Amino acid sequence: MDISSDSKKSPLPDEREANSHSLWTTTSNRSKAAEASDHQGGQSIMATIADDDDRLLVRIGYTPVLQRHFSRWSTVSYAISILGVLGSVPATFGSPMNAGGPATAVWAWFTGSVMAYCIASSVAELVSAYPTAGGMYYVTKHVVPKEHVAAWAWIIGWCNFLGQAAGVASLAYTISQMILATAVMHAPVVDGVPSFVPTAVQTVLLAILVLCMFGTICSFPTEWLHKIILWFAPINIIASICICIALLILTPNKQSAKWVFTEVTDGSGWGSKGFSFLLGFLSVAWTMTDYDGTTHMSEETHDAAIRGPVAIRMAILVSGVIGWMLTVTFCFCMSDYEGIMGTPTGLPVAQIFLNAGGKTGGTVMWFFVILVQFFTGCSASLANARMAWAFARDAAFPFSGFWSKVNPVTNTPVNAVWLVVAFCSCLDLIGIGSTLTIISIFNVTAPALDISYIAVIIAHRWYEGRVKFHPGPFSMGRWSKPINAIAVTWVSFISVVLFFPPTKPVTPANMNYAICVAGFIGFFSMIWWYAGARKTYTGPRTTDIIDELPPEDPEEILSDYDLP
Repeated sequence: MDISSDSKKSPLPDEREANSHSLWTTTSNRSKAAEASDHQGGQSIMATIADDDDRLLVRIGYTPVLQRHFSRWSTVSYAISILGVLGSVPATFGSPMNAGGPATAVWAWFTGSVMAYCIASSVAELVSAYPTAGGMYYVTKHVVPKEHVAAWAWIIGWCNFLGQAAGVASLAYTISQMILATAVMHAPVVDGVPSFVPTAVQTVLLAILVLCMFGTICSFPTEWLHKIILWFAPINIIASICICIALLILTPNKQSAKWVFTEVTDGSGWGSKGFSFLLGFLSVAWTMTDYDGTTHMSEETHDAAIRGPVAIRMAILVSGVIGWMLTVTFCFCMSDYEGIMGTPTGLPVAQIFLNAGGKTGGTVMWFFVILVQFFTGCSASLANARMAWAFARDAAFPFSGFWSKVNPVTNTPVNAVWLVVAFCSCLDLIGIGSTLTIISIFNVTAPALDISYIAVIIAHRWYEGRVKFHPGPFSMGRWSKPINAIAVTWVSFISVVLFFPPTKPVTPANMNYAICVAGFIGFFSMIWWYAGARKTYTGPRTTDIIDELPPEDPEEILSDYDLP
């Protein structure tokens, strides 16, 4: 916006005046020292705002409607809990063990965590600049040319929403499996076989009940959520350490270090230990994703442009270490390999707990695994609901006006929360008719989310000469491009691997149908786009003034418009 001495007193256009008025009346002042630092550094206000969250949101183009209660520690706790390694590692431990043995599980986790840190850092750098509930979906608007925004935002938005929804549905399903595995642990054994064996219907119905519990908690006011989530990470970390110590003390005849760290097998049947090792990445890929989940809470977080990116990177570091510790411990405790892998509970780690602590001790440890997995489900549901709300306010859903409403009692998007519950329940219902199909849907989670991230990263680098990008307070500096390149290369590679059938020979029973599900989703979304969505959907519907205001202090600029 060109502001000359003759035109400074002229009124703003209606939309900008409304936004600027909101900007003026909802934010606090920065210190003079910070202002001086801003001018000396020659940076934009985007790169220096620390507390003026609502001011930043208005400059981005949205009117603040949610309440900010998430603090530094609740944001970090949320970021750690959305990964929830104590719940996710036991749920997926059997996959790398079946594919390539203990060393595969151990080193796939280590390598995957390092790669996850590169992806998360790349995501953090982008969302730091534009901290909104849309996360990477919204960033799309500011990294591609205007004429391409609608198509890019449509694809990224749907990939992100569907990937998160598949993750939430899978979390509810695995919690159901874990609870029923506990029932199997305590069921009377007749002729060596437990008298209780869960059915598909029981598993799905319990999963839907769990989803309803997620929805109830996610409908709470933000202030309540902040107080609850504060406890998620401490319980996760403390319980993980205690369980590792207990298992190592209580498990007799532990495996040797050589077996744990060097034993790689060709469990996949593809005739290559190296390829079997690659298939072992499913556990870490499924767990260490949804990096931008924290940013979907940006409009309810104080200092979101700073705390969100910091929390994302800290969560990867903490979860990477804790997850590796759990994986190594579980491998040492595989005293009866064949018996544990063939456990009637269906989950090898449940059998490890049972062998170490008996029914009582094993159940206590297993309770904390289920509890942390429930925390993860709540956190993932919260991120998915905020993403759905952000997508709906940009008119990307049918009946978007209804889904984008904020409840006047809780001041949270309750309608979007229950949209997620209903959608994820429909996904889980598929498990009644076909276990293979529902597993394939769950397997889409990691590739869908990670591809949505790298697509934005690629667009940012491809168009950086044409599209003005305002960096946020978190930046990797000269390391940005190399780390971006690593992230893109890794996701492109591992996504192909994760779509491969896990075992050979390939049969209808062991086929990985994730590629079919992904293809169907892509085909359906494109048909919907060309059938009509392209005529009505324009991308994020913002009246942003971030590219128009000069880098001077916006309070001084806006005061020249005689705003009240």
